[in-house]
Amino acid sequence: MAHPVLLLHGLAGSTATTWASNGWLDLLTEGGRTPVGIDLLGHGTAPKPHDPAEYANLEDEALGRAPEGTLDAIGFSMGARTLLYLAATNPGRFDKLVVSGVGANLFDQDPGRHQAIADGIGGTPDESNPVAQYFAGLARQPGVDADALRALIQRKSPPLTAEMIQSVDIPVLVALGDGDFAGPATPLLEALPNATHVELKRTDHFATPKNFDFIDAALDFLDAQPY
Repeated sequence: MAHPVLLLHGLAGSTATTWASNGWLDLLTEGGRTPVGIDLLGHGTAPKPHDPAEYANLEDEALGRAPEGTLDAIGFSMGARTLLYLAATNPGRFDKLVVSGVGANLFDQDPGRHQAIADGIGGTPDESNPVAQYFAGLARQPGVDADALRALIQRKSPPLTAEMIQSVDIPVLVALGDGDFAGPATPLLEALPNATHVELKRTDHFATPKNFDFIDAALDFLDAQPY
């Protein structure tokens, strides 16, 4: 097997909708790598429990389904947070990380945004809130279990602090859109000892996985450009 690349999607996404549909799996394969997309608990083809307690070990459960040995990895939003947590708690498991759709939001939670997401998934979105509307649309997609997503966002997530991230000394590419509510990227870049930053112009949070500049930068960073 060529050196594998683990891919983790965001909340209410999946390997199919976040990575496959945007060409990532094909491009990585053409670049000589083995893409391994894992659907996080509550998503895609993974089990979808309705009890928040079942999601307590979501991060470790995902890593347990990854190939053995060291990995490169790409994550978006919740998937990026998951990768940073795993890299901090499993030193030596990753060679390089590409994280997108995360920045200051990792350290400074916005209760209002969290509520907007919950309202969207719950089917009662504020019509004036684009974040709530976006997640309401995702929750209505075929194969999405809104009850499972509600259970997931009710769980008590393991902490991820700047001090933990400072232990992630491997190369990390941080890709963030200039219109992404997760920004700015500065607090994350300051915490990571070996970070590279790419700003995605005219890109909001939700457009990140299909942004050509993001795809190109990630493939370059992982030495996986198709030729």
